[in-house]
Amino acid sequence: MSHQSVQDLELDSLQSLSQAQVGCDFQIRYLDGPACDQLRNLGFCESLQVRKLSGGRNLICSVCGTRLAVSRELAEQVKVTPVLSA
Repeated sequence: MSHQSVQDLELDSLQSLSQAQVGCDFQIRYLDGPACDQLRNLGFCESLQVRKLSGGRNLICSVCGTRLAVSRELAEQVKVTPVLSA
């Protein structure tokens, strides 16, 4: 598979953290919204891996071994792709 088609596949699988499935690992691709600085201060930075632990009005995620509760509005600004297991 060429590099271009892999990149296209990643863009097709891009979703917000609030849309992501609970219990799965994701890689943060970019932050998009007015709270980007606040999200980065919480540890949601591009290229990090995050696991969504629970959904609801507030989401619980694991980033760098730390559990964080994030509002659904903030989670909408975190764009992720699934981490494919080997």
